[in-house]
Amino acid sequence: MIVKATNVIMQNLKMFKAAVVQTSPVFLNTKATVDKACSLIEEVSKAGAQLVAFPEVFISGYPYWNWITNPIEGSEWFEKLYHSAIYTDGEEVKTLCLAAKKHKINIVIGCNEKIHYSKGTLFNTNLIINDKGVLIGQHRKLVPTWAEKLSWAGGDGSSLKVYDTSVGPLGTLACGENTNSLARYTLLSQGELIHVANYISLPVSPQDYNMAEAIKIRAAAHSFEGKIFTLVSCSVITDEIIDLFEGQYKGIREKFNRKNSAFSGIIGPHGENVVPPIIDEEGIVYATIDLNKCIQPKQMHDILGHYNRFDIFDLRVNITKNKHITTFDDQKNSTHEENILSISG
Repeated sequence: MIVKATNVIMQNLKMFKAAVVQTSPVFLNTKATVDKACSLIEEVSKAGAQLVAFPEVFISGYPYWNWITNPIEGSEWFEKLYHSAIYTDGEEVKTLCLAAKKHKINIVIGCNEKIHYSKGTLFNTNLIINDKGVLIGQHRKLVPTWAEKLSWAGGDGSSLKVYDTSVGPLGTLACGENTNSLARYTLLSQGELIHVANYISLPVSPQDYNMAEAIKIRAAAHSFEGKIFTLVSCSVITDEIIDLFEGQYKGIREKFNRKNSAFSGIIGPHGENVVPPIIDEEGIVYATIDLNKCIQPKQMHDILGHYNRFDIFDLRVNITKNKHITTFDDQKNSTHEENILSISG
């Protein structure tokens, strides 16, 4: 019997152009920063990008005062930060959504998020907006890093999600939480192939800490371990920001001009730079991403499948959304059910 050969049909994963922005916000100026973001969205869209990543808390700035002064003196700056923060159902987000829809581009952008029920609580939040102009997710940084605890509350597991976008399954973490292996694995376990890790330039870190190198290491580790692409977007410190603090804090210009404080780039599944990154300077990184490149490396190490031992390891993640208040009628039974995501074989 003769068996006729048939054509093998391969279902390819997405290939698309991505853009990573390394720039500064218009510090503590919400409207001007949103306008700047929309201008950059238009620019990268015209260059063919279908996904753009912006820095951590791009709208509208990072609380550097937590690192250069004491909490009492920094309190007046916190009030300014609060007034520049945004609601996720506010006009600023609507403007960004309209820009995403107009230019048919997916956006991940950091912001200082405020909430309606409290006038003193802020979150470090990444917004995920799809190319139809819909806010499909908001990830709140789980643990503010070190001095950041003076400004931000911590998020919960409900936003540890991977989102289905037109370019592929996308997840995001902000700055230091990209160090958290369990948070990263939680995203990988949901099929993440595109990871956005956004940061701020931090020249006021300890003298033996190379911020740019640390950012690169974390991105490369996540890409190599998960066999995925990581988009890294970092802010920079401009003269405008330095001038704002220099009158109040002596020697701040020298500290803020420290080199190797910002790194932006696109990392591939082998942990390599897909294109040359940007260090310290403002600019935009572009690269064509082929998600099919995520397949072959998994034949060697697939920590989500054959290269793991789920009979030995078991990760449980509480994805319950935190409630600031629970009301009940004492005439009725009140119950609380935890929503647990169990990751195993």
